[in-house]
Amino acid sequence: MIKRALPVTVMTLLLLAAWYAGAAWLNWPQAAETLTRAGKPAGFGPAGFWDVLAQAYAMKRPILPTPDQVAVELWSSLTGYAPSSPRNLLFHAWVTAEAALTGLAMGLVLGILLAAGIVYTRTLEASLLPWVIASQTIPILAIAPMIVVILGNIGLTGLLPKAVICMYLCFFPITVGMVKGLRSADPLWLDLMRTYSAGGIRAFWSLRLPASMPFLFASLKVSVAISVVGAIVGELPTGGQAGLGARLLSGSYYGQTVQIWAALIMASLLSVALIAVVRGMELVLLGRAGAR
Repeated sequence: MIKRALPVTVMTLLLLAAWYAGAAWLNWPQAAETLTRAGKPAGFGPAGFWDVLAQAYAMKRPILPTPDQVAVELWSSLTGYAPSSPRNLLFHAWVTAEAALTGLAMGLVLGILLAAGIVYTRTLEASLLPWVIASQTIPILAIAPMIVVILGNIGLTGLLPKAVICMYLCFFPITVGMVKGLRSADPLWLDLMRTYSAGGIRAFWSLRLPASMPFLFASLKVSVAISVVGAIVGELPTGGQAGLGARLLSGSYYGQTVQIWAALIMASLLSVALIAVVRGMELVLLGRAGAR
């Protein structure tokens, strides 16, 4: 246990040290200017150095906030307000998670359908798969406003445009993973099912789909993190008042860098939590199926 925790602890300490060093470097000019205006020595001698360093770590609107400033902002947001309050990051995380999970479900259905079509139809493999790959070359920052505008013009606003953006991002790894998974079934077992006159649908449900489950969950772990990114990107052009993307946008408008970093940390924690849920589902389902 200690051997496993030691590398993680060392890497965490190194990252924190680099973060504090970066905060001192980026905030130093502004902190020195603040002390100079106040008539205090800024960087001349040991006393001035420590004064500037303390000022760099205590700025209300720093260029790069320190980890403790972000932690205090995150803790005060989570504990200082009700979970249903727009000032609580849990409220914004739930709005983002709702769009991400909806888009993930849509991407899951689309990915499985595309993968099944590609596996069972050679024509689709030759004609459709290149377009599926080419679709991922379009920057999401360019296509997200287009999706919002197009769906908004036909009366579809709110959750659906963000979910469509998430679906656009996460259907690709699901499609590729499921194509590999559906083709991973043992050829001897497929021949045996043909011997018993089992049709393609029967082989799909009884053999190909169970064989693809490890590939599906590997793709889902990637897709669920991407869907959170898609939900945040989808919240930026909508001008909404809720969601981690809206929180990031409002923080950038008012120069609240601590708020921005707290929202970023919350987004990463949300992704980790969703990946953990997928991992738990994988252990339960594959464990029941006898996989190790």
